[in-house]
Amino acid sequence: MEKILTPRLDLPLLQFPRSRKPILIPSPSLNRHKKRPCSSRLGFETEICTDTESHGVKMSSTVGRKLLGLAAAAAVAVSSSICCDSPALAESMTIAFPISRAREVTAVQRTLVEAWGLIRETFVDPTFNHQDWDSKLQQTMVEMFPLRSADAAYGMIKAMLSTLGDPFTRIISPKEYQSFRIGSEGNLQGVGLFINSEPRTGHLVVMSCIEGSPADRAGIHEGEELVEINGQKLDGADSEAAAQKLRGRVGTFVTVKLKSVNGSGTGSHIREVKLPRDYIKLSPISSTIIPHTTPDGHLAKTGYVKLTAFSQTAASDMEHAVHEMENQNVQSYILDLRNNPGGLVKAGLDVAQLWLDGDETLVYTIDREGVTSPINMIDGHAVTHDPLVVLVNEGSASASEILAGALHDNGRAVLVGRRTYGKGKIQSVTELDDGSALFVTVAKYLSPSLHEIDQVGITPDVQCSTDKIDSLTGEILMKMNSSVPLLEADSCVMVAEHELETRQSNGAAS
Repeated sequence: MEKILTPRLDLPLLQFPRSRKPILIPSPSLNRHKKRPCSSRLGFETEICTDTESHGVKMSSTVGRKLLGLAAAAAVAVSSSICCDSPALAESMTIAFPISRAREVTAVQRTLVEAWGLIRETFVDPTFNHQDWDSKLQQTMVEMFPLRSADAAYGMIKAMLSTLGDPFTRIISPKEYQSFRIGSEGNLQGVGLFINSEPRTGHLVVMSCIEGSPADRAGIHEGEELVEINGQKLDGADSEAAAQKLRGRVGTFVTVKLKSVNGSGTGSHIREVKLPRDYIKLSPISSTIIPHTTPDGHLAKTGYVKLTAFSQTAASDMEHAVHEMENQNVQSYILDLRNNPGGLVKAGLDVAQLWLDGDETLVYTIDREGVTSPINMIDGHAVTHDPLVVLVNEGSASASEILAGALHDNGRAVLVGRRTYGKGKIQSVTELDDGSALFVTVAKYLSPSLHEIDQVGITPDVQCSTDKIDSLTGEILMKMNSSVPLLEADSCVMVAEHELETRQSNGAAS
């Protein structure tokens, strides 16, 4: 059966198979789909398939899409189909729309079609916030027609997505997506410099160097001002623009000029450094051991692990850190998830399995048809069984809440801090043909005890608040060996240590 919307003879046609069956997403993994295009003279064809297995939890997601573009002098016809693992009956839908005469806007119209199709098949709310999503495409196409710039056209896509009533379903530019990938993959190609703009002067100042990086080996120090990159002065440049210039292929070189103030503060010195670009690993983990004396006079050790984001390396980095502390006879642990906004949900599940045994339920997902499904471990083996406290606050969101809920509801950890953010939604991430990326909310989740998290959050067992954590800069957290005095001044860490001592003295199981 075919549905015709506003047919007009002077407009090209857009035809889609109409499938009301959603793509099955059996796991809450935040999948970042990278398309593998197969080009032809007539257009392009893309298949998106992911299948991941890690730490005994098997998760798979298969999303297939096919886009065939035909361009002519006055008309463009695009055919798109979205497939899932099982065949589904579909009806054909034809929508008429005007094609822009501006080439860059026409390209964005294609991106609009991609985004619209992905939303149509995977968005968690099948009513699309109680609106006709098919008509929304045509309306947006018509509104985009008179525009003359790609930026304005992207604005129309963002406006269309905003009508879904979900701030987490969004599109980001190719440049923003590259930054997202660096954060989620935990590595980049560059020189290993952390730079920031000094608020008062606007100058770009070195915050720190990653240990062992080209910048570190060259002796670049905190506080030096970055004034020039490859002969280009950085007056007025922001830190992201400078970071882009420093990145590049491994084996290439970048020349920087740095200004440092003399020890007396009366003069300055400018030096030029040629740096080779290399692979830079960004770890979201920092750790230290907090020594303390027990009430009976014995020396005890608590392992403190700060997790700032759930990147692809989060679980392996944490496993390494815990193994190192186990070798130093640590008797208990504090896992700090405060101000951790989340990241890759799969990474959160992998981290949970470092602390749990057996076939425990880690989280429940609810798909767009309201079906609730558990995600369980398979024959898990914890790295340690030592007592554990997890620190959370209002900045702990998404994958942080999944991890905190999994450890708490399975009786593995005590939660200390403040109520968490309350983001109980899971997004998939798909790279589109123009290099931009679409984030789509594809499922909701509940804790293992079936507690609602979205817009509710998780209430800790023991409440505490502190402003100390907000003053700890990323640089300090990277140098945890010198931060023990700062941690001991953190009231929530003190409460966590008290809880651990209580559990150990009472012989409580973890």
